[in-house]
Amino acid sequence: MNLSTRITTLLGDGGSDGWEVFLKARGMIKAGTPVVELTVGEHDILTAAPILQQMHQEAMNGHTGYALVPGIDELRETVAARVQARTGVVTTVDNVMITPGGQSALFAAHNAALDPGDTALFLDPYYATYPGTLRSVSAIPHPVATRAEDAFQPRAADLEAAAKETGARSLLINSPNNPTGTVYGTETMQGIADVCINNDMWLISDEVYDTQVWEGDHISPRALDGMAERTLVVGSMSKSHAMTGSRCGWIVGPEDAIEAMINLATNTTYGVPGYIQRAAKFALEQGEAFEAEIAEPFRRRRGIASEIIARQNTVGLIPAQGAMYLMLDVRATSLSGLEFAYALLDAHKIAVMPGESFGTAAAGHIRVAMTIDDARFADALGTLCAFAEGLVSEK
Repeated sequence: MNLSTRITTLLGDGGSDGWEVFLKARGMIKAGTPVVELTVGEHDILTAAPILQQMHQEAMNGHTGYALVPGIDELRETVAARVQARTGVVTTVDNVMITPGGQSALFAAHNAALDPGDTALFLDPYYATYPGTLRSVSAIPHPVATRAEDAFQPRAADLEAAAKETGARSLLINSPNNPTGTVYGTETMQGIADVCINNDMWLISDEVYDTQVWEGDHISPRALDGMAERTLVVGSMSKSHAMTGSRCGWIVGPEDAIEAMINLATNTTYGVPGYIQRAAKFALEQGEAFEAEIAEPFRRRRGIASEIIARQNTVGLIPAQGAMYLMLDVRATSLSGLEFAYALLDAHKIAVMPGESFGTAAAGHIRVAMTIDDARFADALGTLCAFAEGLVSEK
């Protein structure tokens, strides 16, 4: 029997999802070779014990059956209040749907915004699942390159040209950004908003790293003039509360869009377990101080990285303004990011993600996740820089 074209073409013509180096590292670990993993955005701490205790108690209290598909009202109300307090935009339960993590929210948002065959813009570099998500709704993915010399801030003129050329129906953005660590400033966000309004496009804003901002401020484009009715915001408990495995996220948008996506969820995910939702509500109620505590290790390691990289001239650092990643420029070695990542893994058993895993704009770069303890992180980054310097000296 033949499989559908939709499922067999999720990875595009190249048939790669960008995770080859990661998979090789995991294979080495399985075979017994110790590897320092700086690949995946997974906290090096566990979900906080009080959250797990609350989850257990909620399950023991009987919240283990079907939960309401849009999410329990108590969690939707908490998310709505959080969003309204941080953006100033009136947000109610009817603007919120709870989803099984941010990835599910991205899928729902693009189902709502796009018909089969519509063109969807997204920025390069991009999180590895973005093109596949767009293909999964039978849309045509169209990357718009950003530039290392701009610290990967998108240019409105490039977006405008792509929108006009393709007749795109949507634009997907992510700030703070994975993989680059860039936080989009006011001018950038206003330029994005202008393009969406001028071209009657939906904006899907992936804001799962909104608690990890080291420089500047997080700006949600939904708060800009004329954007609330055309913006779908994706959020998640994964990064802000170290609850990656709990799979609890949300989507915020216009009431009619949320109502339509609830119909989609009824036929796909059928909601999120009630005991997880109630634990998520408890976690959100711990407030900004708790979120800052979860983010602090990455803020601290960013400082450690800045000091190490400043002591050499081979590896460049894209300004790390947010998120749990560093984007490092290794073009001085004359290797691609992919070649450098493989060479580093073979020589020193340190695994990083090649920039090419996230598109073409980050070629010659690598992404480093700041997700191991400070001492090991400093040692691994120092080894990485020394390895790069050695490659240059051999040329």
